Amino acid sequence: MSGHTDNSILIDADIDTVWTITNDLPAWPDLFTEYASVDIIESNGNTFKFRLTMHPDENGTAWSWVSERTLDPVNRQVRAYRVETGPFEYMHIHWTYTPEGTGTRMRWVQDFHMRPAAPLNDEQMTARINTNTAREMAVIREKVERAAAAARPAPLAVAVPEQV
Repeated sequence: MSGHTDNSILIDADIDTVWTITNDLPAWPDLFTEYASVDIIESNGNTFKFRLTMHPDENGTAWSWVSERTLDPVNRQVRAYRVETGPFEYMHIHWTYTPEGTGTRMRWVQDFHMRPAAPLNDEQMTARINTNTAREMAVIREKVERAAAAARPAPLAVAVPEQV
């Protein structure tokens, strides 16, 4: 058995804005509620190896791992995997961005398998990821939409002559 999640959210912002904000790794601690820090270990073109550290959990444990993330800006997708897998045998993530109406649909698909000694099995981790992803995507949508609205030029005021 393995775990699989597939979550998406519609963000009321153009694809360039959504892409730029959500792929700015050093800014992830300000974008996500879960992440305390991101340390870029190496970068090679559109591929980044980085250490991601979460805020401490209810037991005071600050989980941390190394991931590799490759951006495909032409096709508006990202492939990532955990280099340091921790409790996972593997964790693969695929992000896609698709224009939808005046906004952008951001989709995260995760495929993984938990180690036998992990504190959660695949089914439990699937439920946890789905819960956390819904929360994080909602926060990201709000922050990206706020940034997009702030970047839009204000409508021009048109002076209407007074009628006598």
